[in-house]
Amino acid sequence: MPTIKFYVREGLLPAGELTSPNQASYAETHVQRLRLIRALLDVGGMPVADIREVIAAIDDSDQTVHQVLGAATKRMVPRCDREPSAGLEEARERIAELIAAHGWQTYSGGQTTEALVAALAALHELGHGAFDEVLDVYADAAERVAQADLEYVARYAAREELVERVAAGTVLGDAIFSALRRLAQVDASERIFGESP
Repeated sequence: MPTIKFYVREGLLPAGELTSPNQASYAETHVQRLRLIRALLDVGGMPVADIREVIAAIDDSDQTVHQVLGAATKRMVPRCDREPSAGLEEARERIAELIAAHGWQTYSGGQTTEALVAALAALHELGHGAFDEVLDVYADAAERVAQADLEYVARYAAREELVERVAAGTVLGDAIFSALRRLAQVDASERIFGESP
């Protein structure tokens, strides 16, 4: 397990106040930042380099909360570098239609959009083009969850606390939502495919 000195050296945690040549005193703000780092690392599964960039965004008072959210999510979305293909273009068109239908203000061609495009194209290549039928259900659920996420963090007025909650909530919220989805799938599987009593 990395030490506090490691986090200080990596630029994730500010240095404490030296009390002797090899001892430092840490304030409650250090403890809170340490909790954030551990949560992003242990639960969120983020690499130290990505955590450093999220922490830098949190600490940069010139960045808006929206920009900090972008910095956090950018580190969580896998890069999908695929060769251009007709399937990829069809998926890109379908996702553009979905975004337009929902009226989402987002960046077309961004990393998150491209990850979604690549996943949809892969489903089509596997012969699961009918997945398009549930895509709007997924989008509706995602919209509700995103709204709840941001209404939760908007309750906090202090910028530093708010942006920390956005970053942590984005990373840990994905872990929570993914686990909830798996639990719901187990329940749905039992009801749909389970043995009748």
